[in-house]
Amino acid sequence: MKTRLRKLFFRNAGLVPGNQLRLLQSGAEFFPALIAAIDAAHSEIHLETYIFNLDPSVEAVRDALIRAALRGVQVRLLLDGVGSRGLPVAWLEAFKTAGVSVLLYRPLVGRGWRSNPRNLRRLHRKLAVIDARIALVGGMNLIDDFEPVRFDVPRLDFSVEVQGPLLAGIHQSARHLWQLVALTQLRPGQGRSPLIQPSWPTDGRMRAAFVVRDNFAHRRDIERAYLTALALAHDEIILANAYFLPGYRFRRLLKNAAARGVRVHLLVQGHTDHPFFLAAARALYRDLLAAGVAIHEYQASELHAKVAVVDSHWATVGSSNIDPFSLLLAREANIVVDDAAFAHDLRQRLHHAIGHSVPLDAADWQRRPWPHRMLSWLAYGGVRLMVGLAGVGRWV
Repeated sequence: MKTRLRKLFFRNAGLVPGNQLRLLQSGAEFFPALIAAIDAAHSEIHLETYIFNLDPSVEAVRDALIRAALRGVQVRLLLDGVGSRGLPVAWLEAFKTAGVSVLLYRPLVGRGWRSNPRNLRRLHRKLAVIDARIALVGGMNLIDDFEPVRFDVPRLDFSVEVQGPLLAGIHQSARHLWQLVALTQLRPGQGRSPLIQPSWPTDGRMRAAFVVRDNFAHRRDIERAYLTALALAHDEIILANAYFLPGYRFRRLLKNAAARGVRVHLLVQGHTDHPFFLAAARALYRDLLAAGVAIHEYQASELHAKVAVVDSHWATVGSSNIDPFSLLLAREANIVVDDAAFAHDLRQRLHHAIGHSVPLDAADWQRRPWPHRMLSWLAYGGVRLMVGLAGVGRWV
């Protein structure tokens, strides 16, 4: 029965066999892997990020990119116009002097980025492709684990190091987005470069898919991957998401899974840099808890992860939150994996994080004071209004 369900699970899912994947947790694993790949580059680097922060960890990445450009590697850095708006001019000048090409995705419209709904359409992908032979895809921005808020343990986040035939799609996506941004900003010369052929080891054994969300052909792909996994789950769902504000269909599938005996665990933020959105998310907790969904608020540090494990076999790691801004507005990129060993590794790390979380009690949540409930529903209504003003249609 499980084998048949798994075949249904991944039918038409775009899974590619033969990959080597390595799960990276937080900056202690991510930054050394990224810098090593950059230092080994021979011909081309594509790097996309939402945040490019001014701190020592990112200075090391900056220096590696400059070293690569100075030895003749073509380095292309695509930054979000909002998330990286604080990048120092001196850093941009250093990139220019070394020959690093930098483009801003959707530069700011208006005086303040929050004042115009168009500014909600962001480049939220965190992706690096080096020589079309290795890629890193996940949720980690270029920012130190302990910035800007300092906890005793690092920010909880994940990325995946990819080697294998999946590189072909990741490389093509990075090249295409760079060329598109260069063209729309009337800088077509920035988009020209010789195409290099992806290469990889031949002993990879994992099946995986590269799933993106954009405003054209892939508007719902990441959401559909999640919805399919939830609908077919029969044992356990563990979902860790920094900004968890799902639509009705997503919530219904979680409640249906719990009703048929699936163990459903949500790991959500206990500390937040956006109190308004946390208040909006908490408007949904009462209904989910009453349906048997276990919700844990992570307390050890900041939670920035966007990952899930279903039935100890299906897993996803990426940049997409389960909220309308990721699922309806932003450019996102996730890796979906069909592999028991990879899923087991992620599952173990998430259960460890749950051990450093506070479980929410359904009875206590039912008795929340009415002013708290009202504030949450007002925040939730505010989010729906923002989505409506952005002109993306219904959030369901």
